[in-house]
Amino acid sequence: MASVSLSPRNIAVIGDELAVAWSDGGETYLKLEALRKHCPCAACGGEADLMGNVVRPLVSYGPKSFTLATYRIVGGYALQPVWADGHDTGLYAYPYLRRLELGDEAA
Repeated sequence: MASVSLSPRNIAVIGDELAVAWSDGGETYLKLEALRKHCPCAACGGEADLMGNVVRPLVSYGPKSFTLATYRIVGGYALQPVWADGHDTGLYAYPYLRRLELGDEAA
């Protein structure tokens, strides 16, 4: 049996949430503030040094930090939000978005 590749069929901002309808029939609803606070980029989440220690930066948010200006689809695997404050380096892989809704940010 062939596996179905996970991809968004529809993405919309509804109020303060990002709504995603998935190719497998599932739906995800994420608060924009939570989405931003779980940004996986190195500037927000940190990155490992040569010894594998993750240095987590202090991230501050402003009035436009939780307003989604637009988004890009990257390849066939990720969503790249563009926030109103200009931040746009986070690539949210589709499985990561699903785990965020469940409250599981672990890789």
